[in-house]
Amino acid sequence: MKYAVMSCIHGNYEALNAVLLDIDRQRVDQIYCLGDLVGYGPYPNAVVEMIRSLDIPTCQGCWDEDIVMGLNACECSYPSQLAEKRGRRAHEWTNRMLHPEVREYLAQLPMTLRQGNLCFVHGSPNSQHEYLLPSMHGFAALERVLCAQADVLFCGHTHIPYVRHLRDGKIRVQHSSANPQEFQASVKMIVNAGSVGEPRHGRPNATYVIYDTDTQEVTLREVPYDYQKTCAAILEQGLPPIFAWRLARGMEFAERADDPHHVCQR
Repeated sequence: MKYAVMSCIHGNYEALNAVLLDIDRQRVDQIYCLGDLVGYGPYPNAVVEMIRSLDIPTCQGCWDEDIVMGLNACECSYPSQLAEKRGRRAHEWTNRMLHPEVREYLAQLPMTLRQGNLCFVHGSPNSQHEYLLPSMHGFAALERVLCAQADVLFCGHTHIPYVRHLRDGKIRVQHSSANPQEFQASVKMIVNAGSVGEPRHGRPNATYVIYDTDTQEVTLREVPYDYQKTCAAILEQGLPPIFAWRLARGMEFAERADDPHHVCQR
């Protein structure tokens, strides 16, 4: 079986269409989506309606959760107060634009999807807001996969695609008066699908992954599309211009924090 896994579309309808066309050419058996259908981008309703029309199994992302719950995003995701203000502005715009049926769809999305030994989440099995960075300590990364009871954990949220093999899956526990106990896990893998609609890997191209269950092969796909159309729509809708600037470059952007001691209170 061949699965296509995509994440973080963020209201970018142009990018979603390009990725779906590419997926169609790869002849996959099933598509999974890891959430963040809305936020930042100018076409949140159109993106959700496309995902729904194709009946694609989808997890709830952090933006999807925040729009539904009115949490206005977790401040710990923002590296500065200016970035936080932009996030709030985008949240308010998206909240005004969403159709009632789209909001209802986002509300009923599950945090986790499973298929055999595969687990699909947005951020981590613990939270839509947790980043599974490739630099995460090996023990912690293995713990995330084990607690998902999976051999392959698919995630997004970082907007940077990667594949991480956890080959040394060994946990050793020793009490002062007892013999050490060791637990050896089979090879585990974390696969980050990157981002369809707001890539941060240094290029504007949309990314997603294909996983072959027979060979365990992961293919990172990078799809060019007319990102300038999305950039123009971002400006036309009155969203922060920096969203168009960073989309055209495929990179994160954050100013120096106004308050270096700014701490998330959530």
